Amino acid sequence: MERYVCGDCGHIYYSNPKIVVGSVVVHEGRILLCRRAIEPRKGFWTLPAGFLEEHETPQDGARREAKEEAQCDIVLDALLAVYAVARISQVQLMYRARLAAPGFAAGPESLEVRLFAWEDIPWTELAFPSVRWALDYYWTTKDQDIFAPGSNPAA
Repeated sequence: MERYVCGDCGHIYYSNPKIVVGSVVVHEGRILLCRRAIEPRKGFWTLPAGFLEEHETPQDGARREAKEEAQCDIVLDALLAVYAVARISQVQLMYRARLAAPGFAAGPESLEVRLFAWEDIPWTELAFPSVRWALDYYWTTKDQDIFAPGSNPAA
């Protein structure tokens, strides 16, 4: 792989993947989804998730994203999955979580936020493949206290 190297001092410029953090948030058996107010995929449903900030732990980032997108506080249970999306140079860390309190509302990046029963999830309106992957893996592990984090489904 070629890298940019300063011809004067030899400093190497590294271009690293972006880290996305988010959660499958559950309340009374229903799953919290946010309808995106921003591109890409504006108007489609997603999990509360976004880019990890510098000097932030993945757990703090997941909690911050839930607060920003769904105006809610969450309690993280476990790391649900790690997804690699190489074509856009992302690594996604998804957690299993629950609402700390029943209130939520759309934040500035969401058009609306709703709790869905499993059978009512708008499957054809999900924003990204990894949202589907995380939901499916949540459903597979929801009754397990201990499980291995999931990863990209086989192609």
